[in-house]
Amino acid sequence: MSEIYLIALIVGIVAVVILIFWLGINIEDPVERAGRRGEEVATDIISQVLTEDDILLTNVKISFERTRSEIDNMIINSHGVFIIEVKNYVGELVGGLDDYEWKKYKTTPGGDIYRKTVKNPIKQVKSQIYILSHILRQHKLDVWVDGYVILLERNSPVDDNMILESLSDIEKAIHRVGNQRLSEREISIITNIFD
Repeated sequence: MSEIYLIALIVGIVAVVILIFWLGINIEDPVERAGRRGEEVATDIISQVLTEDDILLTNVKISFERTRSEIDNMIINSHGVFIIEVKNYVGELVGGLDDYEWKKYKTTPGGDIYRKTVKNPIKQVKSQIYILSHILRQHKLDVWVDGYVILLERNSPVDDNMILESLSDIEKAIHRVGNQRLSEREISIITNIFD
């Protein structure tokens, strides 16, 4: 009897998997879903300060040598190239500016405290700047790349210029007047590399 039950269970599981595949249902990890929603919210926020001359690229995959990354938001305009990494870390974050990882503490409604280790997004952006700068140099472009982080929960454990907390911060970061001015040709080349 147990063999029949086991066979029926396996057939049932296979049928569900086939149905999910056939219907195109996407079973997504809740953490990934929250991160994706956070990125969508941040992209909407960033879009509020963009001008007609700004180019926004999202989820840009980059690699140099053996290092790979994905940039949540890349803005290209006459002021330069800007990376904005988005994190939707819920809970209290503990860590330092130079720490590779931070600790995240989340308290449930029942009072239980969960601890998780998360990447320090500032370190992540610095790595992305390094990769992106090398890619641009390979295309004979000497362009300064700036990087920033938006923590949607505004729970940064550090105070740093790379942390953007408001629309005004975002606007100032991507439209600041500096020494660098990109030509329309350079903007076009950079856009074509990643678009």
